[in-house]
Amino acid sequence: MAPAATSTLPTAPHNLTGPIDTTLFPDGLKTTGQHNPLYDHIVPFDKFPKQITGPTVWDPEEYRSNPEKWTHVFTDEQIAELSTAADAFLDSKTPLTGISKKNFTLPTLSSYLNTLRADLIDGKGFILFKGFPVEKWGNHKSAVAYMGLGTYLGYFVSQNSRGHVLGHVKDLGEDSTQIDKVRIYRTNARQFFHADDSDIVGLLCITKALEGGESDLVSSHNVYNTLAVERPDVLRTLTEPIWYFDRKGETSKGQDEFIRTAVVYLERDNGRVYTKWDPYYVRSLGRFSDAGIIPPLSAAQSEALQVLEETCQRLSLHMILDIGDIQFLSNAHILHARTAYKDHAPPLPRRHLMRLWLATPEHEGGWKLPFWDSNEKKRGGIQVDNQAPVALLDAD
Repeated sequence: MAPAATSTLPTAPHNLTGPIDTTLFPDGLKTTGQHNPLYDHIVPFDKFPKQITGPTVWDPEEYRSNPEKWTHVFTDEQIAELSTAADAFLDSKTPLTGISKKNFTLPTLSSYLNTLRADLIDGKGFILFKGFPVEKWGNHKSAVAYMGLGTYLGYFVSQNSRGHVLGHVKDLGEDSTQIDKVRIYRTNARQFFHADDSDIVGLLCITKALEGGESDLVSSHNVYNTLAVERPDVLRTLTEPIWYFDRKGETSKGQDEFIRTAVVYLERDNGRVYTKWDPYYVRSLGRFSDAGIIPPLSAAQSEALQVLEETCQRLSLHMILDIGDIQFLSNAHILHARTAYKDHAPPLPRRHLMRLWLATPEHEGGWKLPFWDSNEKKRGGIQVDNQAPVALLDAD
């Protein structure tokens, strides 16, 4: 299914039909969505670094005993500034999908967020905010302030075929064993280590579970260095464009139901190592491999899948999100996971996290990825046809 190798970047599909309808897309931008990499931009394994160095490589022990290095408690002044901006936005009656830095002004907090953005993209890659007053503000104002905060870190991209730019991680009773149809974030099942289809992901805790639903994250660069020493054969397998990823039916008209890609890439020009991975999207392809449309996982791939997960578990940092906590992390050099969870019995509310997927194009400091949309503001995400962005206040 791979397209012919090309060194010429195609015209962005969302630019083929003329101007964007701003009544549907308030910021004039459309999520570019999922697609195959540019295969001639994929670098062979012998060109990869023997070892990665720098702040993106971290050991969990460094942070496990020093939470002050990755935790920021909002000050009273910062909360007041967020509150003022959120109230002004609500008074403007602008649709939530139209929020931007222009209509969500943070005169002093913006400087800190610019520094944070750089640390997410090129530094340790994660932070946990504490003290966001969700119980005082309620879901609507909290969503406004949360999305307003996000505008300083990246551009919102759609997270599913429904166009959700404000996502909701919540158990909706869907069958987590039907992995070819069901997105795991809509269940209470365990999520294995993975990266989302965006540059940065944010999670705001609205309600906690009765038990479980705890967060783990790992430096994929630390994982890379570990595999380079312990299992270079596995690392080589992960760099080869032999991996098929399911799209679970979230496709535009005429698109393939899967993509062929690598798991670990070498960034163009800067030579940084980027990881794109989700085992659920690899394991769910039996309907295509059984029909002979794509090859089944080889023994080497199955072993790589297992070794990658075990290595991530061994090198991970564990954290618990309390109500009002916000976690932001990079999808370029961080993999994250979630433990299974059990909700409170009704009438108590179910576990609920608001999620953001944010894009950081290369001309604004984002990584140079081997995809045609690397320099698009809303690169990545999931876009089906002309589905407009949606920002609901709860799961549907």
